[in-house]
Parts: sequence; C-alpha cells; structure tokens
Amino acid sequence: MHYVNKFNVAVVGATGMVGRKMLQVLEERKFPVGELYPFASPKSAGKVIKFRGRNYKVLPLTPANIEARKIDLALFSAGADVSDRFAPIFAERKIVVVDNSSRWRTDPEVPLVVPEVNAEKIADHNYIIANPNCSTIQAVVALAPIHKHYGLKRVVYTTFQAVSGAGMGGYEDLENGVKGMAPKKFPKPIFGNCLPHIDKFLPDGYTKEEEKMIFETKKILGLPDLKVTATCVRVPVYYGHSESINIETEIPAAPEKVRFFLGGSPSIKIVDSPEKGLYPTPLDCANRDEVFVGRIRADESVPNGLNMWVVADNIRKGAATNAVQIAEILVKNKKLLSKE
Repeated sequence: MHYVNKFNVAVVGATGMVGRKMLQVLEERKFPVGELYPFASPKSAGKVIKFRGRNYKVLPLTPANIEARKIDLALFSAGADVSDRFAPIFAERKIVVVDNSSRWRTDPEVPLVVPEVNAEKIADHNYIIANPNCSTIQAVVALAPIHKHYGLKRVVYTTFQAVSGAGMGGYEDLENGVKGMAPKKFPKPIFGNCLPHIDKFLPDGYTKEEEKMIFETKKILGLPDLKVTATCVRVPVYYGHSESINIETEIPAAPEKVRFFLGGSPSIKIVDSPEKGLYPTPLDCANRDEVFVGRIRADESVPNGLNMWVVADNIRKGAATNAVQIAEILVKNKKLLSKE
C-alpha cells in the first residue's frame, strides 16, 4: 500500500507480547510511521526497543507524557484497566485509539471491527475502536462469507487456545511446566494437560472467554439473534488457536462450494485434503496473517449442517495484525482519522 503522509503512532503496552508484535507488523507492512512513541508501565519505562533500525526509549504512560507529544493514532495492548483509564485521555485529544483489550468491546457506542468483515463500522468511531477477542477474529473471518452465501442459523464453537493468549505468564507456565515446575498463571498445570477454563467462570457456568465469543460474534456479524454457544479450552501449545466450528445454515451449503468460495478470499488459506494428510495446525500458521481453514464437511445430524476446523496465529491476526489493518484503513482515509 502506498502512503503520501506519515503519522505519529503511540504503542501502549509496547514491551508486552502483543505490543512487540504490533511493532513487528507495523514494520513489515511498511506502515507510514513518522514518530513512534512506545509507552508502557512505569516498571518497563526506560527500556529500549528497536524499530526500523532505530532505538527508542520506552516512555511511562502518564497524562503528562501523552499531552506533551503530537500523536495521530494509538494502538493499545495493555489490559482493560489501563485502557479504561487512558484511552479516554487520548480520545479527548482527538487521537484515535485501536484497543486490544476487552474494555470497550461491549460498549454499543464503540465499533468492534474485523476489517475483512465489517470495515464500514470504523467510520462510526468516537476516537475509540475495539479490537475483538483473538478467538473471535479468526472465527468471523471464516463465518462471514458463509453467512453471505447461505445465512447463519446457529454456531457452536469448541476452541483449543494457545497459552500465549494469556500473555507472557501463560507462555512461561508451559515452559516451566516442561521442567516440572508448578503453574503461576493458570489454576492447574498446562503441560500435558487441557484446561476447559479461560478467564473467570460466570454464574451461568460459562467463562468470560466463552461469553466474549458469543457476544462478539453477534456484534461483528450484525446478527443479534444468531444462536451461538461456545466451550473454550486452553491447550499446551505456545502459539496458534484452533477452533472446531459447527454451523447450521439457512439453506444447504455444499462443502465443496464452501471450500471454493472461502479459498477465494486473500485472508483465508484452505488446507483441506485429509486423504493426503493435509489440514491446518498451529505450527502451519505461526507468524502468518491468514486464517487457515480445513476439514470442511457436512454435519449429517442436522439439516444444513456444516463442520470446519479454523486455525490462526492468535498474536498476529488474532491481535496485532487486526489492529494494524484497522489503522491502515484510518490513515488511508484521513477523514476517518480526524472525524472533522
């Protein structure tokens, strides 16, 4: 993509797992960064990060430091509490925030965006745009074309989510578990184990992660009455979320036709020749931006049933890349960025 202008970009949470990946993706995709302002917590302030061959000192995230700098756009990945406090400070200065936390996703006034699905919602922002949950992003990239062709009636998710989805603490629990050490982040050991427990349990027996997927799927697809349910499981994989998605469509969806039109999307890579041992795995999608889809087959137990297996890098497309894609749309159309 060719850009005429450059933009000053703040990355909030720049030293974290997703923040570092945001910097990598900004560099890889040649995003038109003028000045970069990496922000983090006071304990990380003063650290040095490298971007496009230049060293940058990490700034402590304070209102004064925000006020003192001319910033056009802010990418947040520092948790819901930080976003709750600081995103409005940026927004009040008419700096668009693309936030990767859960803080703004359920706010009816804040667009929740996956560019391949509902990019038009970016125009509705009031200087805050929410990046969806990592497990939701890859799912709706695959579901949106199916809804367009056949209509969605019901969606059943079963996810197999990598430890990196829980940040460095989750990653370290798996690394340390290999050495026989007790977990610190997860409530039970993750090495050699599967935990049907992501985020907090709610009174109805679902977890917050499951609730997020259900709500976000409806909001992004614009289908408030869609029947959706989910079971989310943490598995001993470092990177890459896998999802078994069972779908009921409004009209019959032949697997070969679904395979064909999904494969026509530049954001989707079909890997679906089980007879040749070809199907997506987390290792296949490592450090890739596509959503990998395979095992597309009919579910004969219900009318118009379909099964598919969806895999993506949760730190890239599930977080950093999706945020950068939103930012690319904003700077390509400066009216979206300035709202003036």
